[in-house]
Amino acid sequence: MFEKTTLKEIAKLFLKLGIIGFGGPAAHIAMMRQEVVIKKKWLTEQHFLDLIGATSLIPGPNSTEMAIHIGHEKGGWKGLIVAGVCFIMPAVLITGVFAYFYKKYGQQPEAQVFLYGIKPAIIAIILAAIYPLAKKSIKTKQLALIALVALALSIVECNEIYILFGAGLIALLYSKFKSGQTFSLIPLTLVQITKTTLVTATNWNLFLIFLKIGAILYGSGYVLFAFLDTELVSTGLMSRATLVDAIAIGQFTPGPVFSSVTFIGYQLNSLQGAIVATIAIFIPSFLFVALLNPLVKKMRNSPSISIFLDAVNVASVAIVVAICWQMGRDSILDWRTLLIAATSIIVTFGYPKVNSAFIVIYGALAGYLLSF
Repeated sequence: MFEKTTLKEIAKLFLKLGIIGFGGPAAHIAMMRQEVVIKKKWLTEQHFLDLIGATSLIPGPNSTEMAIHIGHEKGGWKGLIVAGVCFIMPAVLITGVFAYFYKKYGQQPEAQVFLYGIKPAIIAIILAAIYPLAKKSIKTKQLALIALVALALSIVECNEIYILFGAGLIALLYSKFKSGQTFSLIPLTLVQITKTTLVTATNWNLFLIFLKIGAILYGSGYVLFAFLDTELVSTGLMSRATLVDAIAIGQFTPGPVFSSVTFIGYQLNSLQGAIVATIAIFIPSFLFVALLNPLVKKMRNSPSISIFLDAVNVASVAIVVAICWQMGRDSILDWRTLLIAATSIIVTFGYPKVNSAFIVIYGALAGYLLSF
């Protein structure tokens, strides 16, 4: 039985990460690694890596699902719920406040001056976390080759799920071919995305549309944008300009980008719409993790699935490196942002126990001061 103090620790940790978690899923996972692997030693490096690989194979927001996984590892079913809710809640509340003022006054608060410095600082946090994971995951020359191919495909923006499953299947096929064994594929269910035609934005319709998106969406917030564009803009429920603002707010608030749907729900149906949309899009993540988590250790104990998981792990690391590359290209624009990124990298690699929150705060303050 898990002690209440453990649940309090879980709540405290993920509330903190939900508040300081700028920079998207890769940055969130980097912060989680620092907390649960380095500082608290709740998980081993290998098990944390396995959770990343397993999470990458299911739909939904990866960093939220990692939080839920960790909560389950430390606190069972109660920990699963506490970690997920605490990680999501800060972003949802902040986004809800923005949604209220946006609907009332028709504009969003300015935050670009702070993001200017936060984005390059976040790159350092991700790199510091991904380096030891890369060393741990690249165990053989074959895995190194898979990592390089996955990195190249990710940089040219190949679909993430194809990269992950492709890496696992190629590694498994090569292993079976090398050993002379026969190989049979486990049937995979491919979900076809269907379009929902909505006439009015009732709470029930909102629940169905966001439940579907949460259940089938792979990839980043930009993929979420495409789904929402199809489901909301194409059906006439929302203008594309409002949708762009919703995604922007999701990007510059901490926590999961999926909190954008809180903003969208509020615009469509006020407070009830915000609550319904938020609950609907996150429900699948809790269910998927609850079903998957008990299987992760069994997956590692199976020789064939272990080979598959090793390849998925290196592909996951490669995808995160590609995200860093893309973030750097978008956020390191001049000598100021280059200076923030360089000093942040020196601190994170030179002093690995420094809390990620200080790096985020440093980036925000440096960006603000250097922008004048």
